[in-house]
Amino acid sequence: MGFARACSVALVGVEGVVVEVQADLEPGVAAFTLVGLPDKSLVESRDRVRAAVVNSGAEWPQKKLTVGLSPASVPKGGSGFDLAVAVAVLAAAERIDPRQIADLVLIGELGLDGRVRPVRGVLPAVLAAAEAGYDQVVVPEQTAGEASLVPGVSVLGVRTLRQLIAVLADEPVPDEEPVAPGRPDPALAGLLVPGAGVGTGLSAAPDTGGGPDLADVAGQRTARTGLEVAAAGGHHLLLTGPPGAGKTMLAERLPAVLPPLTRRESLEVTAVHSVAGILPPGEPLVRTAPYCAPHHSATMQALVGGGHGLPRPGAVSLAHRGVLFLDEAPEFSGKALDALRQPLESGHVVVARSGGVVRLPARFLMMLAANPCPCGRHTLHGSGCECPPSVVRRYQARMSGPLLDRVDLRIEVEPVNRSELMGGGRGESTAEVAARVREARARAAARLQGTGWTVNSEVPGHELRTRWTVAPGALAVAERDIERGLLTARGLDRVLRVAWTIADLRGRDRPEAVDVALALELRTGIARGAATLTGAAR
Repeated sequence: MGFARACSVALVGVEGVVVEVQADLEPGVAAFTLVGLPDKSLVESRDRVRAAVVNSGAEWPQKKLTVGLSPASVPKGGSGFDLAVAVAVLAAAERIDPRQIADLVLIGELGLDGRVRPVRGVLPAVLAAAEAGYDQVVVPEQTAGEASLVPGVSVLGVRTLRQLIAVLADEPVPDEEPVAPGRPDPALAGLLVPGAGVGTGLSAAPDTGGGPDLADVAGQRTARTGLEVAAAGGHHLLLTGPPGAGKTMLAERLPAVLPPLTRRESLEVTAVHSVAGILPPGEPLVRTAPYCAPHHSATMQALVGGGHGLPRPGAVSLAHRGVLFLDEAPEFSGKALDALRQPLESGHVVVARSGGVVRLPARFLMMLAANPCPCGRHTLHGSGCECPPSVVRRYQARMSGPLLDRVDLRIEVEPVNRSELMGGGRGESTAEVAARVREARARAAARLQGTGWTVNSEVPGHELRTRWTVAPGALAVAERDIERGLLTARGLDRVLRVAWTIADLRGRDRPEAVDVALALELRTGIARGAATLTGAAR
């Protein structure tokens, strides 16, 4: 009787669980049994592994073979267990020393010819292995760079099963012919989800020089102010205005205003994109804030995550640490929009399906864009809008009050006039605004050091009212708005957060009355006589 064990990783959402792959050989009729709650694609690994072993020059054991995946209670799916199953079987057959693989984590799919093909989710799988105490992993050669992002882990990238057998058996490693330069590598198809496309949800790096620039936006002084405040404090933003006013232009330029991702944030974003199958080959680490703009016909599952079996990341997770832009927001399903309320508050989304419960990261900056009415001309003078008042009210009510209460900034975007459009004067560039945003975030981070919060939008209102107070008398206008019913208790907390962000942008130690007035103006749309960030009060 022969027995051996190796390790692999089962992904549940973007979190991994180390799975022990046990192979047991007993005398009897040759058979291959796979147990441990495998799905259909994993059950099919029996045929893939057998063919790969034989075509790699090794002998397949003609005995009763049982492969167990432990813990058996964890659902397991995908083809990433192929490599671990093959190595465990060969070790049980004494082709490889079982002691060599007992603490080795192996991730990869096997082709029938013995080639090791890449799979999605290598980064979160290696992170889970490292957290469990494993320091040696074997992955397909194409994903070795992605696995190497995890510190303290020794990564071996292999091209074929034949190479891995030689390494583990301490034999000369055969040279495998690489893919010729310029020819497509069919193995890379396993890294992408059909229909997702390469780069979906990713924004261009600010330093590439080819991305959109804020200087291209004509006029819209208030909207540009709101964009800067949103980026500096992580505040959600709603732009309302007629078609062609520049709402989408502003949204496309928001990711470049955000600071570059930290190392930890980059690993979080890369892990989500790796599982979702949208990580560009050859670029294992995402360093810039992602940008995801789903179509208004997207379902609730497409926004928050879902699918058959275990849920997959949705748009809110693809926009983690970046921007989620919902253009034509009233056209989205009401249920889909209301499903955003939980991740907006908690920074993650919990999705329960028949295949299990998954917790997905979803800390994003949401930007909504909406027309004032179905035809979009309701706020234009002499525009000929024929939408009845009841139709306008129903259209604007498609975004529920509880959702809008979580949006810190609500700005009316006016049409660009002729002088602004044809004048030729360019506003501030993305680089200038991004520099101020980085300085403001640095001030906030220094103030919030040791609290677990990094931006003003994450600070609870109680802390802002008791621990970090505004200047005396600065809240007088906000208190009157509460008495008149124009502001809720949650709304006051959000005004305080925005006021602190404005103070950080202006270099103040704490918000003053003019900062609170501008925060109220950006939230309620009612003019308060407050100067903008680029005005004299800056």
